[in-house]
Amino acid sequence: MPSTNTKVDAYISKSKQWQRELIALRRIVLDCGLTEQLKWRQPCYTLENSNVIILAETKQHCVLSFIKGALLKDPQGLLVKPGENTQAGRVIRFCDSKTIIKLEAALRAYILEAIEVEKAGLKVELRKPDDFSIPDELQFKFNSNAELKTAFFKLTPGRQRAYVIHFNAAKQSTTRDARIDRYTQHILCGKGMNDCVCGLSKKMPACDGSHNQLK
Repeated sequence: MPSTNTKVDAYISKSKQWQRELIALRRIVLDCGLTEQLKWRQPCYTLENSNVIILAETKQHCVLSFIKGALLKDPQGLLVKPGENTQAGRVIRFCDSKTIIKLEAALRAYILEAIEVEKAGLKVELRKPDDFSIPDELQFKFNSNAELKTAFFKLTPGRQRAYVIHFNAAKQSTTRDARIDRYTQHILCGKGMNDCVCGLSKKMPACDGSHNQLK
């Protein structure tokens, strides 16, 4: 097997539920010629420093994740979105090592295609923030607060998209309104959902506009 990374060795050795599955997937991925690293505390497989594959585990599944999976042909219908609003990534979930062995040839084909996608420099065409529906509650606040509207559209497209998705995820109007109120000062500070105005990431995102986090 190609060169392995000791940090990934440690990651797999600590797995209590999916160790056999991780070992099986690791072998298949490495046989396809990718370089093994540990990124975001997960095994990551790269081609010339570009991320191609990630291995992960949850309580329910062991996961083979394709960074640009949306570009793969998926002839066997194995790929699924990890989240409703995911654009580029696709995953294959496994509950046992037998399935991995059974699908080994297909998995190799998917991985090799992902490598060719990376070699070709292909990119997933991400939807722009305008493609996401601005919730009525946010539009109402824009109409009454020009400063907020200006600050929002000065944010990077990724930050705008994250806010819109988060606001729209609330089923009730009162909840959407509360979420917008919670992040209003953050938007005015020109920050994303997980940014602190002092540049530090915080779980409590609200900001008072003067580099002091509100309690």
